[in-house]
Amino acid sequence: MENLPLAIDPGINPTPIVLRLNFRITNVVTDSLLVMVLRDSRQDKSPAFHRALGVCIFLVAITWLVFGQTVRYDFVNFDDNEYVYDNPKITSGLTIQGVVRAFSGTHAGNWHPLTTLSHMLDCQLWGVRGGGHHLTNVALHTIAVVLLFLVLQQMTGAIWRSAFVAAVFAIHPLRVESVAWISERKDVLSAVFFMLTLGAYARYARSPSLGRYFTMSILFALGLMSKPMLVTVPFVLLLLDYWPLNRFTGRSSTKELILEKLPLLALSVASGLATLWAQKSSMARVEQLSLISRITNGLITCVIYLKQMIWPAHLAVFYPHPEDKLPIWEIAIATVLLIVVSAGAIMLRRKRPYLITGWFWYLIMLLPVIGLIQVGSQAHADRYTYLPQIGLYVLLVWAIADALASELQCRTLALAGCAIIIALAWCAHVQTSYWRNGESLWRHTLGATPRNFFAHDGLGHFLLNHGRVDEAINQFETALKIAPDFDRAETNLMAALTKKGSIDNTIARLQAFVSEYPNDAQGYYSLGNAFLKKGDSQGAMEAYEKALTIQPRYPAAHYNIGIALDQNGRIDEAIAHYQQAVKEDPHYAEAYSLLGNDLLRKTRIDDAIAAYEQALKSRPAYPEVEKNIGLALFQKGRPSEAIANWQNALAAEPDSVDSLNNLAWVLATFPETWIRNGGQALALAKRANQLSGDKNPAVLRTLAAAYAENRRFTEARVIAEQGLQLANAQRNSALVNILEGDIAVYRANTPIRTAAQPGAAASP
Repeated sequence: MENLPLAIDPGINPTPIVLRLNFRITNVVTDSLLVMVLRDSRQDKSPAFHRALGVCIFLVAITWLVFGQTVRYDFVNFDDNEYVYDNPKITSGLTIQGVVRAFSGTHAGNWHPLTTLSHMLDCQLWGVRGGGHHLTNVALHTIAVVLLFLVLQQMTGAIWRSAFVAAVFAIHPLRVESVAWISERKDVLSAVFFMLTLGAYARYARSPSLGRYFTMSILFALGLMSKPMLVTVPFVLLLLDYWPLNRFTGRSSTKELILEKLPLLALSVASGLATLWAQKSSMARVEQLSLISRITNGLITCVIYLKQMIWPAHLAVFYPHPEDKLPIWEIAIATVLLIVVSAGAIMLRRKRPYLITGWFWYLIMLLPVIGLIQVGSQAHADRYTYLPQIGLYVLLVWAIADALASELQCRTLALAGCAIIIALAWCAHVQTSYWRNGESLWRHTLGATPRNFFAHDGLGHFLLNHGRVDEAINQFETALKIAPDFDRAETNLMAALTKKGSIDNTIARLQAFVSEYPNDAQGYYSLGNAFLKKGDSQGAMEAYEKALTIQPRYPAAHYNIGIALDQNGRIDEAIAHYQQAVKEDPHYAEAYSLLGNDLLRKTRIDDAIAAYEQALKSRPAYPEVEKNIGLALFQKGRPSEAIANWQNALAAEPDSVDSLNNLAWVLATFPETWIRNGGQALALAKRANQLSGDKNPAVLRTLAAAYAENRRFTEARVIAEQGLQLANAQRNSALVNILEGDIAVYRANTPIRTAAQPGAAASP
């Protein structure tokens, strides 16, 4: 959780853009997909087509009525920083290097390359304005909703039942977390590919062919690359074979249907292994959370989701794990209930085959996220119901519809269905409103789940980032009272105390913390940061070294040791630590930047340029590096490349005095005429002087040189003399000598000509 960027530019109203894009999506989905799915009618004017088209428009409308508000919302301080706005690999946009990294590395502890690419594309289109990212989430969810209706209608032929299932899926309050949370892009993106996979499978089942199987497999693979939760899809397809596709009663034997799924199962296994590799650092160890507690929590979670489906109240973004504190009677009731419902579905399978498909769709799709392999510290999460609960909707809708026979009952059911949709839409709209920013989200979570240490920490973090330090400290302290071992709250509390100016208090608390938890590398790292802020570089280095003995691979510790060594003038040792940091983290742009600075100070210009180039590969928008690599390139005799880098730096930071001054100097003084540009040099130098308050002698020297390049020697001499007075007042003897030489040149009505960098000795 880091500082949040601005949301949407104040002068930009995204609503018209949103509506236009919404209707374009509607047209694409309803026109092209409807024709594909309902091709049996062959007539665009058939009643079936018109009914389906009307349903699609209705589904789009209710989805945007509930979730359209999010295009005005910002990011939240829960994972959004790591997924998007504070991740330079994402904010740099869609690049070839980014595509390679998406497939070869992890993203926020996950391997979901298509989701990663979608975030990169959003940053390419919208930058770090939250509204655009929300727009993509809502658009993807809308497409998934329409596809669900079309697929169910295709497989069952029941248009109104399929419509109701899709409508509940569209606007149930449990969907809010998946749609309104930018970090959950993986849910809505994988849902689109999941629905397409089901549709492709239905076509294959109706008329098997290698081409159709291959198409379905590709769509399934894309879904897995969006979110690995789809690993259980092969089993869902077997359930669909049972109902509504009825393939078990046709020509295909059970063995053939199972063998048919083996290639898909191989894809699931590969995705599962990739997920285990990516999430190994965040998985709860057995000694942290016993297998029994994970199993019992999983059983109760299945029942909790049933309750939330029927009565979606007190929903929260985080539910603390109960660990080993679950009452035995709750475990017993949950176990009995699940067994009874499962047995009932099996017993009624011949008369009500949809019970088998609906119920076991729910249970099977929940398996990867039920907590048997615990990732994170939550007990359960609303987002985990996104696809699994579709099975329950199918079960209930078909069961209730089959139980009603008379026309009066059917009309009553239709009215009840309308009332349910209205109620769910209202509840979801209210639930979505809590996602407008981090404060509203965490305060609602605390209201829904008292004694939630995670929410207190999240709220404190938001308050700290918005300058409300005392309130933040109170929240962090409350979190630690509830969960004394929650080290992140401890670290955040130290940061808040440091920001308040209580650096000695922070150091004392951190020393007490590492004394109690001597194997906590993060604690020693935070202690090093506190010492570094105090100016005690020796104490900082000792703390960082201790962190490295506990956690040998710790690039941030090496980076900060390098900073402490630089402060003590030990440049060679600092270089070694920066090199180790980038060795452990090849995308550590900040470490490459400081490594380049030290190499430049040691006049290892080629090595410095290589380090800066690596920094820019990891973070293309890095004005500080653009400025410094410009100096290195200029020293190397590559002025045109230096100018290009300074121009890039100014494009990112138009008010950078250093970049303005460097560029103005070269354009005013370089010996070769094709480089010089007197008019541009003067404009840049004036801007640099204005920003520096007319009190920087080095900038005044550049301004004088720019006047001289424009043949305005009297003004050049006056400005240079003003700079000379300031240099004398600052006792900068080197600059005094340089300016005296410049003044002599201007008295001879001659401009400065030099290939030296700004600040170096000049020659006429």
